[in-house]
Amino acid sequence: EIYTSLFVGSVRMCIRDSAGVAVSGPTADMGHADWEWLMAVNMWGPIHGVEAFLPRMVEAGQGGHLLFTASFAGLVPNVGLGPYCVTKYGVVALAEVLHKELRPNGIGVSVLCPMRVATNIGTSERNRPEEFGGPDTTHPVPDQGEDNQDLAGRVLPVEDVAAEVVASVYTNRLYIVPHQESRGMIRRRFERIDAAFGEVS
Repeated sequence: EIYTSLFVGSVRMCIRDSAGVAVSGPTADMGHADWEWLMAVNMWGPIHGVEAFLPRMVEAGQGGHLLFTASFAGLVPNVGLGPYCVTKYGVVALAEVLHKELRPNGIGVSVLCPMRVATNIGTSERNRPEEFGGPDTTHPVPDQGEDNQDLAGRVLPVEDVAAEVVASVYTNRLYIVPHQESRGMIRRRFERIDAAFGEVS
């Protein structure tokens, strides 16, 4: 699904871009249309939101907040989700850059990076346009329910994640990571990066 929400209230103005479609399988098996579809939705959705709203927010000079939906797969590589990871890493990078750039304007930025949430992303192929191959060409993602023990992380209710998102916007938190069980995997990724400095000859 792709949607942009506008919240107006005591946080002044919050623009929320949420986009998420996925394909599953070895990256080598992905066709050009798979990459195009995920880039068009997962990456260009947030970019279009920035293009449409951010210049107006800056010009208005009244602060506000940008909220992006990325994924745990935007922080740690997930085997079998190559194109999805690439796009969600991009969304995290976009949020991180804007977080720094927009401080002087009083505009906050948050990026949501959950593991499994009770949404319909597991059936996102139903929305795949014919220009990107149509629903029948999709490499479907595994069942996202609790019964699938091959996937990491609990399946969180949408309401619980939404409550944490709202609290994070009010406190201007950049990273929203609702799954505590993702912490160890995120830490190990950065430990591997840090260890690379010791490998320089």
